[in-house]
Formats: sequence, structure tokens, C-alpha cells
Amino acid sequence: MSHPQYAAQELERDEISLCVVQSRVRAVDVKNLEATRAANLEHMLGLIDAANGWLGPKDLVMFHEFPITGFDARWRREDLLKVAIEVPGEQTEAIAARARRYGCYVVFGSYARDPAWPNHILSITTVIDRKGDIVGRHWKARNIKGLFGGAFEIFTTTIFDVLDQYVEMYGADEVVPVTRTPIGNICTTSTQLEPEIIRAFALKGGEIMLRTATGGFDEYDIRANARYNQMYTAIANNAISPGNPGSFDDISSGGSAIYGPDGVQLAKANSPAEGPVLARIPIRAFRARRKLPNIHPSLYRDLYANYVEAFPPNLYSRYQPTDGRDAARYLGDRSLWKK
Repeated sequence: MSHPQYAAQELERDEISLCVVQSRVRAVDVKNLEATRAANLEHMLGLIDAANGWLGPKDLVMFHEFPITGFDARWRREDLLKVAIEVPGEQTEAIAARARRYGCYVVFGSYARDPAWPNHILSITTVIDRKGDIVGRHWKARNIKGLFGGAFEIFTTTIFDVLDQYVEMYGADEVVPVTRTPIGNICTTSTQLEPEIIRAFALKGGEIMLRTATGGFDEYDIRANARYNQMYTAIANNAISPGNPGSFDDISSGGSAIYGPDGVQLAKANSPAEGPVLARIPIRAFRARRKLPNIHPSLYRDLYANYVEAFPPNLYSRYQPTDGRDAARYLGDRSLWKK
């Protein structure tokens, strides 16, 4: 039996240029929403200009989780419903115009709202192609629960939080979404320290893994998963961010990098300041020799089938917490791991 292959579009070129933009994070002012969000968008557009002007045009430009809205842990759901953008919407149209201007893909994260999910706050990574079309609209897979000692929980809605509804609306294939493009199979995640998620993308033919963060990440996690799954992997973290409301200027900033499928670092940010991280990916040669991970699920399938998750899925289908403290209260007695 031949080695299993994976679905992919025909490549349009032998190699592609990737630019990871390490940019500031700045929370919009809810009391001055339109002006401050527009300022963040203009700053982002200027960085797309810079990315394509520094050492020539790029095929793919990526940003961290929140270049448009920023992040403020003090926000309540009522604030985020105002702060969040729609995808598609005014902001994505402006970014799409830049993608068309430079003939590049643009990938970025954002808080988002969706009329199909009233009252929910989503964390979505959007993929815009060279023509300005939205070709990927990737929900975050899950938030870690219990990270803040039971006093605060993240209350954005992830796939895991509404899993049954999500599958009913979009299909099981979209639980691990791979965007197949002429520059390679692109996958994205802002989930940290869960290698099974990265492995799932690899098994579906992911070739370029774009990982976003805000406030830090584990370098070993990024590098090891690139090696284990033989994927080109980029991580975009925020730059040092003076004046960000509700936080210190330097909150785990910097470290944005690009790794090869052997886990070797190809490029890294020069400092925690704003700046580009650049690498070229020989995508055609890589695909020619690429093999899916050689794993042996027969050895441990029963372990996964019998594993009890710390929290069950679908909890935010029933109730959407008003803020981080309300989320902690709501989740407090719903853990399936007995104390």
C-alpha cells in the first residue's frame, strides 16, 4: 500500500516568501471606539506596506491575535460585543485592498462577532488571499481552563465550547480547518501547549502552520511541534507595547520566529520591538518529499476513547458569561476532574 496522500491545490510557484509581523498590541478605547479601532487598523495597514516594501513583495504576511482590537483583561462581554469586528466587514475590506495591491496573502487574528452566534465573542484567525477574498475563517479550537487559579476564566467562545452546534452548522471537517491554497496548505492556531491539535492539522495535510500569540508562548512547544509534524511553522507574538491600557508595557513581548520542518530556527525577531521576521519556504520541494506523520494509534486509541476531559464541551452553548470572573464562577463546579 502506498503512503497516504493529502488534498492540496496545485502550487503556483516553487518557493514563497513569508513575513511574520511582530507588532504592538493596543486595546481600543470603548468610549472612543471608532477612532481608536480605526487607528489600530491604519497602523496594521502601514505594517503591511512596510512588510512588502522591506526586501521586496511577500507572498504571505501574518500578524498576532489582536492587531485591530487589542486586548484588555478588564473588558466585559458588553464591551467586547462593541470592540469585536465582523468577518467579513469594514476592517477586512481594508485589509483585502492591501492584499490585492501587493498580491499577498494576509493572516491575522481578531475578536469577532457573528450574527449567526448572537451574544458570543469569537476569536477568529482570518486568511485573505491575493485577490482579497476571505479563504479561511478559523475559530480558535479551545481555551485553557483553570490557568488563572479559579478567579478568572477566558470567556470567548471556541469550537470546543459549542462543539455540537459548530459541527451541525459547519461540518466535522471544519473542526480542524486546513485552507488549501496555491501557495500551500495553510493552518492556523492560537492554542498553546496541546500537541494533539498540531498533529491533527498535520494529518490533514497542513504544510504551513501559522501560530499566533499575545502575551507569550513556549518556544519549545513551537519548535518541537514543527519537528514532530514536519511542518513549516511560524509564531507571531506581540511587540513591546507602550501605553496599552490595563497592562505593563512589556508583557511577554517578542520572540516571533519561523521554524523549518526539522525544527531548526530559520529566523527570529531581532528584539521585542516591532519588526519583520522573514524566511523563504521551498514549498514545491517540500511537498515532493513530505510524508504524513507515521503514528500508531492502534497502540493508544483506547486510552483516548476512555480519557475524561477536565471540562466537557458545549458549556458556552448553555450560557455566555458576562466577564472573566463570571466565567470562573460558572465553570467552577463543572470540572469532571474531582478534587
